[in-house]
Amino acid sequence: MRNINRFLLLAICIAIPLALGAVAGIVTANNIPTWYATLNKPAFNPPNYLFGPVWTTLYVLMGISSFLIIRLPETKISTRFIQVYSIQLGLNFLWSFLFFYLHSPGMALVGIILLLIAILITMRYAFSLHKMAGVLLIPYLLWVSFATVLNAAIWYLN
Repeated sequence: MRNINRFLLLAICIAIPLALGAVAGIVTANNIPTWYATLNKPAFNPPNYLFGPVWTTLYVLMGISSFLIIRLPETKISTRFIQVYSIQLGLNFLWSFLFFYLHSPGMALVGIILLLIAILITMRYAFSLHKMAGVLLIPYLLWVSFATVLNAAIWYLN
């Protein structure tokens, strides 16, 4: 994959998290007007219309970050980045199913804490390989940190 056209590689790197987010979004969207609407939520719960644009932006930034690393010569650290990046993508994808499909804020809270840990490890590798790749993941870390607090509050209130 490292030898393909860089614009095609960039498109693939962005398309992967966007595609995973789109599938998770389908599960999420069906449950927002029904189950999610019935939950007690904290005062700091953002409006529903905010989640789509925020997640789309974060997925694009994640894709660009991975692109910057994948373009580098392959090393043990870059391989670890790709492995942990893939794990955090999977945990990100899993969270929507735990929370919205299984209707389990408690299991989702465990999942999002694991996601936060995976993001931190991903960022550690990213910063060691390409500073901008790490910087691009900061908004993701901040949003998931906020989402963790929100998830915990919803679990507590319900």
